[in-house]
Amino acid sequence: MGSSKAQSPPYPSAARISDSECYPAYTASLKCLEVYNSDKSKCQEHFDVYKECKKKEREARLERNRGRSLFS
Repeated sequence: MGSSKAQSPPYPSAARISDSECYPAYTASLKCLEVYNSDKSKCQEHFDVYKECKKKEREARLERNRGRSLFS
């Protein structure tokens, strides 16, 4: 039973976004796919929540970077 590493996240692909506000939505999507044997139609709501989160995160990042100049 103790074969998994203590520090690894439940989904290795999620590790790279673990500091993102969208991390919970991302892992929820993966969990849903697991539960429904990869039946994406059952998990569309999770995908939509994640997609909306990423969109807001991207817009916020663009807004933060708007005030910066490459030439300052």
